[in-house]
Amino acid sequence: MALEGNFTVSERLINRELSWLSFNIRVMEQSCNKNYPLLERLRFLSISGSNLDEFIMVRVAGLRNLMKTETDVISDDGMTPKEQLERINALAAELVDKQQKECRELLSELRKNNLDLLDASELTDTEKEWLQIYFLENVFPILTPLAIDLAHPFPFITNLGFSLIIELQRQIDGETLLALLPIPTQTKRFIRLPDQDGQIRFISLENVLRLFIDFIFPNYQMVSEGIFRIIRDSELEVEEKAEDLVLVFESALKRRRRGNVVRLEVNSSMPRRLRRIVRKELGVVREEIINIDGMLGLSELSELIVEDRKDLTFEPFSPRYPSRVKEFGGDIFAAISQKDFVVHHPFESFDVVVSFIKQAAGDENVLAIKQTLYRTGDNSPIVAALIKAAEAGKSVTALVELKARFDEARNIKWAQDMERAGVQVVFGFLELKTHAKISVVIRREDGKLKSYVHFGTGNYHPQTAKVYTDISFFTDNKALGRDAVHVFNYLTGNTVPTSLEKLKISPINIRSTLMELVDQEIEFAKAGKPANMWVKLNALVDPIIIDKLYEASQNGVSIDMVVRGICCLRPGVKGLSENIRVKSIVGRFLEHGRIVCFGNGEKLPSKNAKVFMSSADWMPRNFDRRVEILVPLENPTVHSQVLDQIMVANINDTAQSWILGEDDRYTKVAAGEDAFSAHQYFMTNPSLSGVGAAIIEDTEKDE
Repeated sequence: MALEGNFTVSERLINRELSWLSFNIRVMEQSCNKNYPLLERLRFLSISGSNLDEFIMVRVAGLRNLMKTETDVISDDGMTPKEQLERINALAAELVDKQQKECRELLSELRKNNLDLLDASELTDTEKEWLQIYFLENVFPILTPLAIDLAHPFPFITNLGFSLIIELQRQIDGETLLALLPIPTQTKRFIRLPDQDGQIRFISLENVLRLFIDFIFPNYQMVSEGIFRIIRDSELEVEEKAEDLVLVFESALKRRRRGNVVRLEVNSSMPRRLRRIVRKELGVVREEIINIDGMLGLSELSELIVEDRKDLTFEPFSPRYPSRVKEFGGDIFAAISQKDFVVHHPFESFDVVVSFIKQAAGDENVLAIKQTLYRTGDNSPIVAALIKAAEAGKSVTALVELKARFDEARNIKWAQDMERAGVQVVFGFLELKTHAKISVVIRREDGKLKSYVHFGTGNYHPQTAKVYTDISFFTDNKALGRDAVHVFNYLTGNTVPTSLEKLKISPINIRSTLMELVDQEIEFAKAGKPANMWVKLNALVDPIIIDKLYEASQNGVSIDMVVRGICCLRPGVKGLSENIRVKSIVGRFLEHGRIVCFGNGEKLPSKNAKVFMSSADWMPRNFDRRVEILVPLENPTVHSQVLDQIMVANINDTAQSWILGEDDRYTKVAAGEDAFSAHQYFMTNPSLSGVGAAIIEDTEKDE
C-alpha cells in the first residue's frame, strides 16, 4: 500500500543539516544543566564546539562546493544548496551565541570555585616572572613570526589554525610593519600557572603572546591586533581506481590539509582594516566570516578539565565485568559455550571484548581470527592482540577501513604494523565503507572446528567504549557463525553472499528486510491485532524507509523512536504520522547502539517480539554505500535484556529526553528531581547478563 495524502517533501521531511544542528544545540544545552558538575558542563560545551567544527569541515564545505559549481542538487526536503546554507547560517549563529553566553557564565562560575582563566591584566608580578621564563623556554623557540609584504606573501594557515595578525610601528622611525603570528599547535592552548592559595589559574596562549610581544618583535610597538581561526574543507577525494589504496589515501590526506577555507572566525574587536586583509588573503566571501564576541576555538576548553578537581566532575564510574565470564574463571569461550550473552557498554566493561581477542591470540586451539576495524584508537589492545596471534602462527585477517573519517592516518599505521607481523590486511571496497562490527574466532574442539562470534553496535575502541552506550553480542550459534564467515569472504574476496541464514547485510538487503518487517506490522494492524515498533538509532534520514513508517502510522501501527541525532521524520502530523513519537536522549553518555523491535502481533514488550541489533543507522549511506549488519537476537536471555531492559529504560527515560514536535523543534521533557534516567538506572542496576548463573536460571524457569 502506498503512502496516503498529498504531502509535500517539506511537509514530510525535516532537513538533515538543520536536524543535525538541532542535535548539537541539545548537546550544548547540557552545559546549562545545573545538576551537572561545572567541569562536566564545560566538557559538553567543548564537545559542541568540536562537533560544530566537524560539521562545517564536511557538511557546510560540501554545500558550498555545490553552490560554487552551480550544481542543481535539491535536498530530499526540497531545498537548494544556497537555501540550506542560509538556514544553516541562521541556526549556527544562534548556536554560537548560546555557546559564547554559556562560556562566559561557566568561566564565571569556575572562578567562584577557585579555577580561573585569567586576562594578562590580572597576573601578579610573580606570575609574570614565572610566565616569562615559561614563555622563553617552551613557546618562544617554536614561534614563527611572519612579515606580510611584497617579499613575504600571506602564508598557508593550517586547518583549525589560530593566528594573530598584528600592526606594529618601529620605535626608531615610526615605520609600520604588518605581521602574522601563527599560534603553535605543539603546545597547550591554556597554560597552567603555579597554584596560588588553592586556586588553579590558567592563561590562554594568545594572551601570553600579546604579553610578550616585545620579545617577538623587539624595537616595535603594537598598534593594533586581532585573532582569527580558519576551518578548511576536510572531505577526502579518492580516485575510483587505484593500484595501491594506502598510497592513494596518504596522498589524499596531504591534499586535505590544504583544503579550501570554508569558515573564517575573527574576534569581534579586530580592526576593520586587519579584517579586510585577512579576508582578502584567504579568499573568503562575507558569508564565510563569523564575528566571535568571546572565545575562539571552544573545543579546546577541554584542557581546563583538570584531574585534581574531581569535586567538579562526575563521580567516577567503574563498569562491571560480566559475572557470567567470571564464573568460568575468565574463560570467555567457556562462557559463550554455556549460553549466548550480551554486554551493555559502558555500564559493563569493554574489557570483555578485548579479552575475547587476547584469549584467542594465546589459545593453542584457536586456528584463525577474523576482525573488522573501523575506529580503534591509539595503542589499541585489539590490534596488539591480532599482531600477537599472527606472530604465534595463527591465521589472522583484519579488515581495516581506511575511509573512517578523520581516522584515516591512524588506520594506515595500524594496517602497516599488522602487515609486518603477518596479519592478512584487506581494505574492503573502494566504493563502500565497511562499518560492520564483527569478530570471528575459529577454534578446534573435539576434533571439529567451532566458530565464536562477537557482533557489536560500536567500534572496537576501548576509549570511546567508556562513554558510548553500545551492545556486544557473543554467540556460538552455528548459523550465525557460518553467516559471519560468509561476510568476511565477501569483504576479502568480493563474493556476494547468497545464502545467509540469519544475518542481513547492507548494501544487499537491510533496507528491504526492514520494509518487509514494517509491512508485517501493517498487516497485523489491518487484522485488528496489536501492531507496534520500538526503534533506537543515532540517525534517521532515509526517505524511503521514512515513507514506509508514515504508511505504517496511517494504518494504525504505533511507533516509538529514540533517535539521538539527526531525524528527518516529522512525527505527530495529522493524517501522516499521528502514531509516531520521536525523542532524543542526550545525557552523561553518548547513545550509540542501534536496536529495532517489532511486536509481531503482540504488544511490546513481548517474548514473541522480533528484536534486532545493528551497526547501521537508517540513512541512505548505511543502506546503499556501506557494509553493515542486522543481527536477530533470538536467545531468550539476550532477547529479554535488550527488549525488556535496554529498550524499556530508553522508552521510559524522562530525565534526559527531548521530544521532537511536528514543527522541527525539540522540547526538553519537564521532569522533577525524581525523573527516571536510563543512564543512572544502568549505572546502578546490573543487567541480566551481568549477574550470576543462579539468578539467570531462576529467571528462565518459564522459558
